[in-house]
Amino acid sequence: MKKRRQEDLVKLILEDHIKTQEELTAKLIQKGYDVTQATVSRDIKELKILKVADEFGGSKYVIGKPEQDRNESGTDISFFRKMVTEVNCAMNMIVVKTTVGMAQGVAAVIDGLQFKEILGTIAGDDTIMVVCADEVCAKKITRYLREKLV
Repeated sequence: MKKRRQEDLVKLILEDHIKTQEELTAKLIQKGYDVTQATVSRDIKELKILKVADEFGGSKYVIGKPEQDRNESGTDISFFRKMVTEVNCAMNMIVVKTTVGMAQGVAAVIDGLQFKEILGTIAGDDTIMVVCADEVCAKKITRYLREKLV
């Protein structure tokens, strides 16, 4: 059931201009799935679906990116560069500011870096909190994000 739901989720994103998780949830319910927004959120994370800026100044979900825009770990660098406005460090935490509505997609990119020093990310609408193992790690990752990606 999960596999079929995720396949349909991907088809919906490929076929339509999906702007929000709520919209995606409603479309899956219309297809007969008993899902919540939390389920859709987990599916989006598992499938590594990103939210990107659209041509109308809004946002939409997309599946994958061209390989030339990715670094050696598969992270979408061009997406990160376009959406991040600020990276700051405070003790063992990093605060990443993004354009409005892009924090979840950028958090997915940060998660994709697979730094073992990153304990987790929390994304709001335009702000991400990255929790690191310690202050030294946070400074190192902040420097990396600023130098390599912003």
